[in-house]
Amino acid sequence: MLTPMVAGGVVFPGLFLLSKNTLQRLPQLRWEEADAVIVSARLVSSVQAIMASTAGYIVSTSCKHIIDDQHWLSSAYTQFAVPYFIYDIYAMFLCHWHKHQVKGHGGDDDGRRGARGSTWAVVRGYLHKEFLMVLHHAVMVLVCFPVSVVWRQGKGDFFLGCMLMAEVSTPFVCLGKILIQYKQQHTLLHKVNGALMLLSFLCCRVLLFPYLYWAYGRHAGLPLLAVPLAIPAHVNLGAALLLAPQLYWFFLICRGACRLFRPRGSPPPSPCQTQD
Repeated sequence: MLTPMVAGGVVFPGLFLLSKNTLQRLPQLRWEEADAVIVSARLVSSVQAIMASTAGYIVSTSCKHIIDDQHWLSSAYTQFAVPYFIYDIYAMFLCHWHKHQVKGHGGDDDGRRGARGSTWAVVRGYLHKEFLMVLHHAVMVLVCFPVSVVWRQGKGDFFLGCMLMAEVSTPFVCLGKILIQYKQQHTLLHKVNGALMLLSFLCCRVLLFPYLYWAYGRHAGLPLLAVPLAIPAHVNLGAALLLAPQLYWFFLICRGACRLFRPRGSPPPSPCQTQD
């Protein structure tokens, strides 16, 4: 178990440092550290997503029996990905820190550090803004990892593979954030990427859960609506807890898509439509 985890602990931070240093030191680029950090963090997230979705596709298509069939990649990649979630919590904090500095909240010219510019204030701001994502990463490490490696006892690799394929939407999310960072919201690339992000998130994260219920129902000879009553309550609870943040993020993506594709010159939405 330790070998994949050590490999992940080297690959993801190493790729981040390599990308950041390359963007800062190449004569053709010479990016500022803030830009290099933010783009490198998005790049690593995209690479991890591609690796996870590829592993998930291999596992899910290799398992003909959705309960008993096993594939070595299911456990190996799960262990390999654990350090990514720990690294990404820190990488997201670095991105937040640099954005905080760019906005001019890093302290005054005399070197005095006020409450807003203090490290603790930045940490609190980060946890407030990214609370759901940090919680998601913590749950992946503290709950989903032990469940997938120990509790499953080698059963259900098909379902784990399908869950890994949820990462298909992540590269589109990352590219969208980079385009917004460089104020390219009105380009054709951003609109095409936004449409692909919306479609991939809907299919691979929201509709994933009904599909898994349907797949189990087909295996057990049950109609879709009878599956929740036929499986243990804690499985339904776990699925609901995993689905809830996906629905919230999908709502945010849909709201962003409405703003993106709204014709120019049209009136902004009413306050009741923009409330969080």
